Amino acid sequence: MKIWTSEHIFNHPWETVTKAAMQKYPNPMNPSVIGVDVLDRDIDKQGRLHSKRLLSTEWGLPSIVKSIIGNTRTYTYVQEHSVVDPREKIFELQSTNITFTNMVSVDEKLTYKPHPEDPDKTVLTQEAIISVKGVSLSSYLEGVMASTISANAGKGREAMEWVIRRLNAEIEELAATARGTIRTPMAAAVTEK
Repeated sequence: MKIWTSEHIFNHPWETVTKAAMQKYPNPMNPSVIGVDVLDRDIDKQGRLHSKRLLSTEWGLPSIVKSIIGNTRTYTYVQEHSVVDPREKIFELQSTNITFTNMVSVDEKLTYKPHPEDPDKTVLTQEAIISVKGVSLSSYLEGVMASTISANAGKGREAMEWVIRRLNAEIEELAATARGTIRTPMAAAVTEK
């Protein structure tokens, strides 16, 4: 078993980062995620949003890894459960693979919280527990997978920034459209006098 952890600070408020995290896929930084399906979504009595999603991924595993695990199929599916608590300002996301579970299990937890000293920043903590079983060189494979998770975490942070830029551009475009729509009737009213 291998445990990987990371912490990152986003220079954006919690609400912005949470919106971006919910809209993270698809993105050009993580092309391995090829599909996201919402299986269930509801709000509990405390006002927390619970979501269950299925992520479809395509991993280009090195040929040595494919030969060790004895499988050339690289489509994998990940089950994700998230809870957004707007009152406490905590967004927790837990995911686990549901493919190749007889050989590999990856349990990941991400937590987004406002920075304790700066409300305009958000702290992301990540943890992944990787277990490879039933194959030779399992310790080596766990290390390879931890390295892959680390690289993908960096891509995930880039993707979050990309989504935030996209959301901000959409907001600006809507605001500009709204300003133009308001000005047109006002201009027409002035010329009618």
